Amino acid sequence: MTAVHVPGAPLISEGRLVSTSPATGAEAGRFPLAAEADVRAAVDRAREAGNWWAGLGFAGRRDRLQRWRGVLARRIEELADLMHTEGGKPVGDAVVEILTALEHIDWAARNAQRVLGPRRVRSRLVLAEFTGHLEYQPYGVVGVIGPWNYPVFTPIGSAAYALAAGNAVVFKPSEYTPAVGQWLVDRFAEVVPEQPVFQAVHGFGAVGAALCRSGVGKVAFTGSTATAKRVMAACAETLTPVLLEAGGKDAMIVDTDADLDAAAEACVWGGMTNAGQTCIGIERVYAVDQVFDAFVEKVVAKAGRLTVGADGTDLGPITMPSQIDIIRRHIDDALSRGGRAVLGGPEAVQPPYVHPTVLVDVPEDSAAVQEETFGPTLVVNRVRDVDEAVERANALPYGLGGSVFGRARAVAVARRLRSGMASVNSALTFAGMSTLPFGGTGESGFGRIHGEEGLREFGRPKSVTRRRARSLLPAMTFERTPADIARIVKIAKLMYGRGR
Repeated sequence: MTAVHVPGAPLISEGRLVSTSPATGAEAGRFPLAAEADVRAAVDRAREAGNWWAGLGFAGRRDRLQRWRGVLARRIEELADLMHTEGGKPVGDAVVEILTALEHIDWAARNAQRVLGPRRVRSRLVLAEFTGHLEYQPYGVVGVIGPWNYPVFTPIGSAAYALAAGNAVVFKPSEYTPAVGQWLVDRFAEVVPEQPVFQAVHGFGAVGAALCRSGVGKVAFTGSTATAKRVMAACAETLTPVLLEAGGKDAMIVDTDADLDAAAEACVWGGMTNAGQTCIGIERVYAVDQVFDAFVEKVVAKAGRLTVGADGTDLGPITMPSQIDIIRRHIDDALSRGGRAVLGGPEAVQPPYVHPTVLVDVPEDSAAVQEETFGPTLVVNRVRDVDEAVERANALPYGLGGSVFGRARAVAVARRLRSGMASVNSALTFAGMSTLPFGGTGESGFGRIHGEEGLREFGRPKSVTRRRARSLLPAMTFERTPADIARIVKIAKLMYGRGR
């Protein structure tokens, strides 16, 4: 019996990975399926290309990256249409995603030399006869394993910074969005035709595992927490360092002095943009009792106006067909445990689409609160005060992002969230700010992309000391004398002997 192909699900045909639209089933592209030997060959090519790329220096790489940025900007409609076809993302959302990626390419290219370039570091009195020097050297080849939900913004957040730091990149796009991944690689080759500095390898989880074991200098992964643990285990076999951006279950807190209209607007956007398929998306909301009813009313009104469909709508299809079962299970579980659907509900699940759903009074131990839903659903629960809200927000092992709406205490509350990032009186905005690091804690992973910390993730710090004078305190030599040791003891007591 021949299996029925579900639109959007990747399939193999004659040794090639075939990508299809989750909305229509139309083919988006087909690409060679990489075997382990193919991955190793790509890494070997990248190693040689990386030496050439590093040799261009910061200025040469900046020029090429800015030319790549220019190509992407000039062809933004073409890329957005491809993202819409392959993943179902509304064209408007795709354009915003590309714009954010362009900003990160530009910032990384412009700032790599300042952040990573050689610099002199001040020495201290004990080694005053030496100067210190620090620089960040590239790993050589960085493996990037990208997700399907943001197939441009997320991998570029690693790849552009790795490239700016002087590394070659071997990129394994998600099997759900290989066409977008290959398009990015092909456009880079237009401005860097000399060497395969940026390559793509296609396939399923085995290809990602092969990349982890291929001898790359570092792996940057974005995906689920479960897969992140497997990536880390595979990299541990060769002590390959990893950067992991894993799952999230981000919370929004709405205080008594919040602007409720602005909070509701940000809540609906943060929870339902990209049909809720956002790792930093708002999935839980804790509104203080005094404003709870008014806030929920505004959220329902705004979410209820969203349109759903294949073209020209606010929400597109669920990109990964298997996620629909998870969304359905979370809604059903919340309702069976006493929660209420004030918008949507079980009838909102209409594959390949899920209509906006807002759940209230959902128990904290339910799947809809505890697990990543990755759909256009919001759980809004009542709390007595912001202290209870923070306690509930921090109760989960995830720690990616979060949001706080309020005036007097909002910044202080944001600092109390156990998360790598937080937005005050907005949602998701830290993702687009190229000057800030992006990443999580706990089961949301570790390491950072974006900003100065993101650049440093893709360079190995190299320390160099240089003698500039004769040692007045010869300590690190067998030529030292008892008199030298006596002077060292005296100076140690003078410099460090005080209590403060």
